[in-house]
Amino acid sequence: MGLLDRHAALLADYRGVQTTGADPFQVRMERVLSPTEAIIDGRKTLLAGTHNYFGLTFDPSCMAAAIEAIRAEGTGTTGSRIANGSYGQHALLEREIAEFYGKRHCMVFTTGYQANLGVISGLVGDGDHLLIDADSHASIYDACRQTQAEVGRFRHNDPASLEVRLRRLSNEPGNRLVVLEGIYSMLGDRAPLRAFIDVCRKHGAYVLVDEAHSLGALGENGRGLCEAEGVLDDCHYIVGTFSKTLGAIGGYVVSDDPDFDILRVTVRSYMFTASAPPSVIASVRQALRIVRERPDLRRRLWENAATFYDGLAARGFRLGPVQGPVVAVMMPDRAAAIAFWRALLEAGIYVGVATPPATPNGISLLRCALCAEHTREQLGHMIEVMTGIARQMGVLEEEARPAMK
Repeated sequence: MGLLDRHAALLADYRGVQTTGADPFQVRMERVLSPTEAIIDGRKTLLAGTHNYFGLTFDPSCMAAAIEAIRAEGTGTTGSRIANGSYGQHALLEREIAEFYGKRHCMVFTTGYQANLGVISGLVGDGDHLLIDADSHASIYDACRQTQAEVGRFRHNDPASLEVRLRRLSNEPGNRLVVLEGIYSMLGDRAPLRAFIDVCRKHGAYVLVDEAHSLGALGENGRGLCEAEGVLDDCHYIVGTFSKTLGAIGGYVVSDDPDFDILRVTVRSYMFTASAPPSVIASVRQALRIVRERPDLRRRLWENAATFYDGLAARGFRLGPVQGPVVAVMMPDRAAAIAFWRALLEAGIYVGVATPPATPNGISLLRCALCAEHTREQLGHMIEVMTGIARQMGVLEEEARPAMK
């Protein structure tokens, strides 16, 4: 028996995808031209699957900050902050993120995945209870495997389901930690956060919210769903990423917990991995300034999200439940999703594709990510191309929904 035989079922599925002539997991961008365009297979391709919500990967001031940091401090840190020490910019970024949220403390991580993995598993242990939404991101599920806490799931975006779970634990010892997300990455929907907070407060549960897809996009100041729902002070821990709105890579956690710093010597994904290089930290610091100072980017992102969502809805596509920077386009099955994705790529449009087991309820979908830098012409082109492919494949519902704005 081979070491990889345990993945036989997944391997069969993967080979089935490869036989279609396109592999969504091996797309190679020969050159990225801008936040919205790249060269793929020698062809200029419109990007609508990279979660570059504000388009800051090509912001001149962010790039200048990164270049200046490389010249001043080199290309990398060559080790963890525990072993090699922190650079000045690590500490400055942590202070600035904490101030952004109005929280006392912040830790930054090399990736957002590591932030969820380390923080969640570091907050609860043997004798505690960890409760997560059924549609949680893989990093949250992986954190569940890293802890000795008892793990439970409640139905997606269902505060009543969470309450049932918490009520069953009413006579059990140990802390309760509830993990939610601002915007869910597959369907683009949002947690009914205020209702969840009410349930958690009633049962004495701590709350952690992952704002990976909602940082910048939601809230008057871009602080995410916690701000939009007016519950920042009720969220005990907020986790996020630098790899979407902020256009770089990394993650963070903020909190008012007075014992917060113990996490620096207990969270293994922080302690035993190399810290983010100075260029990344410098570009993130500048990107955070832009989020604070450029509300017009948030307005443009939402205008684009509305244009794209309403345009597809008017053509008869079956979509995720709400407008937002992530627009889920439902497909009948995996084969249709892969075929549609491949036709789009051949037409010069790149979006994401998601199929079981990575999706909730076994659905298959195209995952489109909007950017503030998308033009009306680009959005209109995407809608027209997608409509043409959908008609050829026969996957449209009746074209009777609201017209494109």
